[in-house]
Amino acid sequence: MKISIIGVGLIGGSMALKLKAKGFASHIYGVDQNENHLHEAKKLGIIDEIASLEYAVKNSDLVIIAIPVDAAKKLLPEVLDLVTQQQTVMDAGSTKSGIVNSVKNHVNRNRFVAFHPMWGTENSGPQSAISESFTGRAAVICNREHSAEDALKTVENTAENLDMHLIYMSAEDHDIHTAYISHISHITSYALANTVLEKEREEDTIFQLASTGFSSTVRLAKSHPEMWVPIFKQNKENVLDVLNEHISQLRKFKSALEKENYELVEDLIRNANKIRGILDK
Repeated sequence: MKISIIGVGLIGGSMALKLKAKGFASHIYGVDQNENHLHEAKKLGIIDEIASLEYAVKNSDLVIIAIPVDAAKKLLPEVLDLVTQQQTVMDAGSTKSGIVNSVKNHVNRNRFVAFHPMWGTENSGPQSAISESFTGRAAVICNREHSAEDALKTVENTAENLDMHLIYMSAEDHDIHTAYISHISHITSYALANTVLEKEREEDTIFQLASTGFSSTVRLAKSHPEMWVPIFKQNKENVLDVLNEHISQLRKFKSALEKENYELVEDLIRNANKIRGILDK
């Protein structure tokens, strides 16, 4: 199968490496506005050929759009303008409603499958791509009833070759759930990093005293704004809803400490410990 990867960074590059290793991809075209990324991806063997958008789409069986969600929302209609009823287009965006709605009336809407591989790191660029990144992870397909049966099958086969397990839901439900399990985590990490940077002016002290707990909590704060500002923008209402609840929970801790109500602090911690039973399943 000939595949176009639009956006040869962390996600697109990792997908390309895995699909090539599996023999699912016979030839991969790379499309990216960043020329350095394209040449690096070619050097690393992530892609086989650097191509223009039009050439890559025209000659591919499958087109994977792996760029920031605001850019994907704008580009997807253009890509669908170029495809035939024998080709398939999928994205890898972390928000789905805005992307799905951008093509809901497109004549080739049935060739598109809304897809979200549930994996990512704070790193970016083709040099960060890892072949086994998606193994054992969840992959979400949204609004499958709006995709042609053969296009859906192609994307399901793609997920299978990425060694992912599939979950199906609506775009709206997806955006609600990801606001809770992903988007709020990034905001919390950014806020904590800014708190420490504001209160602790001694950079050497931060480095020397940083424990694994602190490092793991602020790891997401290394994630690039070019990716995350569009996500927060596209999923603003859900993120605000979750953020309000998060602020409410922080206020409970603050109030309990101010009133020296350590029994309440213990109750809050014990209630939070219930998450272990969910995550350890």
